Amino acid sequence: MATTQPNVYIQTFENNVRHLAQQEVTRLRPYVMERAAGSEQHNWERLGSSDAVQKTGRLVQTPEADTLWSRRVSVAQTWHNADSTEQEDPSQMLVDPNSNLTKSLAYSMRRAMDDIIIAAATGNALDGDGAPVAFPAGQTVGDGTTPISFDFITAVQEKFMQNDIDPSVPKVAVVGPTQVRKLMQLTEQTSSDYVQAQALQNLQQAGIVPNWMGFTWVLSTRLLAPAAGELSCLFFTERAIGLHIAKDISAKIAEDPSNSFAWRIYCNFVAGAVRVEDEHIVELHVADTL
Repeated sequence: MATTQPNVYIQTFENNVRHLAQQEVTRLRPYVMERAAGSEQHNWERLGSSDAVQKTGRLVQTPEADTLWSRRVSVAQTWHNADSTEQEDPSQMLVDPNSNLTKSLAYSMRRAMDDIIIAAATGNALDGDGAPVAFPAGQTVGDGTTPISFDFITAVQEKFMQNDIDPSVPKVAVVGPTQVRKLMQLTEQTSSDYVQAQALQNLQQAGIVPNWMGFTWVLSTRLLAPAAGELSCLFFTERAIGLHIAKDISAKIAEDPSNSFAWRIYCNFVAGAVRVEDEHIVELHVADTL
């Protein structure tokens, strides 16, 4: 005799949607220069330095510094994402698909914001004449063959000091999960012989002592990999990268009459980023291993 009881077993369902693991916020946007301007391009004006000269007599000719002016240009581009639901979907589901899809699309927009910042950090910058400016080789520490180390961090700080970056200027360090794990194994970062015991009790969510070695530590899984088994970590000040927001992240939901009046959810933003001051950013090229 066939057993038919399973045909009437009760099934239960969640009334909340679990969004699968993903980066939900932009992690780098708070650490760059941001300008909101409704334009295709934004010019970031730069003024070089000059040196004082000694006055060697009375009524001498006034010196002329002829300080060099230059410009970096960010070009805004549109990033978007979309999804759809049928008219009958909301009435046949325990959860509201439209609001949850909107939230999911917003997460993707915030991750894209990080992507354009990361790409601009070490990519070609555009100058005022429209010519590309490559990332200076002298601003890179490491060759991708050695994991992150205490010595590497001090070498990065040395670069900032050689560039005459004011020590009081806040700096951010963007590293990957493997680098965080390695740093958590360093005595210099975990021992009260090197850091205050109170600081060890207030580790950041990434597991790094707050302001360790003068950096705000940010964990990112979106950093560029120059080659397999390598990672390009970024150390910079707020003045390093300019973020031009022509149109901030927005979302729209509407019925599409051409597709059975299905609900269309659409998100977009218009933005561009550029490396404004090369001296304010250091690339740490490490092996993505322990």
